[in-house]
Amino acid sequence: MRDSSHQLSQKVGSTIHQPIEKIVADLLAAVGEDPARHGLRETPQRVARMYAELFSGVGMDPRDAIDAIFDEESTDPVLLRDVTFYSMCEHHLLPFFGSARVAYIPNGRIAGISKLSRALEVACRRPQVQERLTGQFADAVHSALSPIGVAVELEAEHLCMAMRGVQKPGARVITTAVRGDFASGDWNRDSLLALLRRDA
Repeated sequence: MRDSSHQLSQKVGSTIHQPIEKIVADLLAAVGEDPARHGLRETPQRVARMYAELFSGVGMDPRDAIDAIFDEESTDPVLLRDVTFYSMCEHHLLPFFGSARVAYIPNGRIAGISKLSRALEVACRRPQVQERLTGQFADAVHSALSPIGVAVELEAEHLCMAMRGVQKPGARVITTAVRGDFASGDWNRDSLLALLRRDA
């Protein structure tokens, strides 16, 4: 999969811009604003373009992003950490964002490292919940590489909790997903999680 998120949003945008623009204009009017005033006149178009980008992963399979795979006999662990991500909570359509870590034990194949980040991005660009996102990312890596094991951890702040409702800015949600049977070798679920959470 070679399309950037911008290219994907352009493809999606041509079909969704007009209905989103109308919805945003109606929303502004419903809260007592004038959609025709100078500062808001182009807001529906801007919001439509934004949603086309933020939801460009809808209907896409994150594992397809892992399209650079190489034969490699090493079974030494691979750890990618501090990957910034942004997604949209499907309950309130407000962002949640944070940092991701992924570790896997190769089983004859390794991925181009940037493709792991790309798979996460595809999974992020849709209405999401953090728990599902964590599992989808782990499933994508496991399906694409068939590793001995893979572990994913996401840590994120949710604006639906920070700026509304209980209003607790700075609170972080941590979710973890582990895939693999760990039937042989020196690694098991606990040791892979320990590697994932190890400080630099």
